[in-house]
Amino acid sequence: MQRTTVLSVMIAVAAATAVPAAIAQVAKVNGATIPQARADALLREVTAQGRPDSPELRNMIKQELVNREVMAQEAVKLGLNKNPEVSGQLDLARQNVLVGALLNELSKRHPPSEDAMKKAHERFKDSPAANEYKARHILVKDENEAKEIITQLKGGANFAKLATDKSLDEGSKAQGGDLNWSPPARYVRPFGEALARLKKGETTEAPVQTNFGWHVIRLDDIRPLSYEAIKPQLQQLVQRENVQKAIDELRAKAKVE
Repeated sequence: MQRTTVLSVMIAVAAATAVPAAIAQVAKVNGATIPQARADALLREVTAQGRPDSPELRNMIKQELVNREVMAQEAVKLGLNKNPEVSGQLDLARQNVLVGALLNELSKRHPPSEDAMKKAHERFKDSPAANEYKARHILVKDENEAKEIITQLKGGANFAKLATDKSLDEGSKAQGGDLNWSPPARYVRPFGEALARLKKGETTEAPVQTNFGWHVIRLDDIRPLSYEAIKPQLQQLVQRENVQKAIDELRAKAKVE
């Protein structure tokens, strides 16, 4: 884990008023400074995972960094930093940090334009992800029962009635299994993929298994999502493309021997 504390904040504030911010520190271990920037980076990492910032968290980060510094110093004392495998891992870790920083910078420098997003919408408007589907399903525990339901449907049984009578999905069975409109990505993967393969009016030929059980799925209708509805996804798509283009340009300019 990783944390700093009220004490570390006080140290940082005092250091900022007495010395240049560049050497603001959390603590010293055998004369070696643990910079505030290191604690800040660790704090961002932990809070990004959902843990709220607090004096207790900051203290834990401080103690963790002190422990790490003690161990790192001992590793150097034992000469482990000169081990080729360890040295390679250190180089790779440093490179990973720099690559991550560059990707963030490229994202800022190459934001997706409205025109590029609209062009992306045209390119992908016929893909399943650009549509939403009005589907029904019947959920049961047993595969054989699901197969029997499919047989009954092929024989002319009413889907809505079977869903009402047999489905385990309490949220949709009262509506005859109706799931209303939704894009495939909203469902668990096996269900969404099976749904996207269906044509309007079709029912799955075989039961679809998910962590909920076995599904019989029918697609009632399809309609395209509006540009505004999928704009967040288009932003991400174009952003990735912009960054990749910038990386490709850097690679093209590089002298590789």
